[in-house]
Amino acid sequence: MSVVAKVYRGSLVDLTHIGHIAVVDHTGKILYHYGNPDRITFARSSAKPMQAVPVLESGAADAYGITEREIALFCASHSGESFHVAGVQSILSKAGLTDEVLQCGTHPPIAEYAAAQLKLEGLEAKTVHCNCSGKHAGMLIAAKYLQEDLNTYYQENHPVQKRVMKTISEICEYDEERIVTAVDGCGVPVHALPLFKFAQGFARLSKPDLFDDRRSKVIRRITEAMTSYPEMVGGTNRICTDLMKICGDRLFAKAGAGAYYAIGLKDKGIGITFKIEDGGSGILNAVILETLRQLDLIKKEELNLLEKYYVVKNRNHKGEIVGETKIEFELIKNFPEAPHTIVI
Repeated sequence: MSVVAKVYRGSLVDLTHIGHIAVVDHTGKILYHYGNPDRITFARSSAKPMQAVPVLESGAADAYGITEREIALFCASHSGESFHVAGVQSILSKAGLTDEVLQCGTHPPIAEYAAAQLKLEGLEAKTVHCNCSGKHAGMLIAAKYLQEDLNTYYQENHPVQKRVMKTISEICEYDEERIVTAVDGCGVPVHALPLFKFAQGFARLSKPDLFDDRRSKVIRRITEAMTSYPEMVGGTNRICTDLMKICGDRLFAKAGAGAYYAIGLKDKGIGITFKIEDGGSGILNAVILETLRQLDLIKKEELNLLEKYYVVKNRNHKGEIVGETKIEFELIKNFPEAPHTIVI
């Protein structure tokens, strides 16, 4: 079993978490791994930077005057804070649309203070509060610009989703026929492929010059938007936002539901993917940071700034510390020529 973390209650191991990690270069070579890098896994919202590519390639973003800050929202699993909501509404408004066309479903804002404010004001959450509304807004403006049906943009057989599938296949160098699809939480298709192939996709995103000039410019624009406006990708007290605020000079990162995560190392041609079997997102954050530490991709002082994600104490209902979660794994080096550390 590939145990990545143990939960201690007192001195006894109470729970264990199983996980998988793949560190891969842009050619698909697995440099390091832990667990099963071949695990067929739904990338969930970690696919959003790739799903944003055909939106920009359609010409819609330029035609409607979408800003870089708003492009970051195409890649977001946002917290439903006021600036996220305003951003999604702005994107739609520029294309002559309203939030009534969003087909992402509704849930309360992830940000507890934003959800509490809605409740205090006696308001119900709307589709713009859904963490995936930015992605959906991007898909909608592409469909509008290309004069495609707006009512079915989220369905698998719609041109929007066919372009997404083709793009993921091309970026990850994995045949469309082999990609497993299902329906994601927000209603659009979700894509499953081996962890190492999706890591290869992020590795290729990290090195835009691997693509033709048009796609290279689009990818660079997307990843730069993510790291320039990390608050739009997640929000307050979110690992994506805080990690890119501190390390955005060297990486871009995107979380996915079910404890999936993907990182691209800027201009290095290296991608990293993570999956925790039980969906333990709190554990995932610490595993991500420990992986970056083992690869010398994060400095001690930066880890200290991210301590709330890295050091996991277990508390009872009174707030007393009754145990801790220890991250216990060591990456396996796959090739003698793989770097002992990745120079940043």
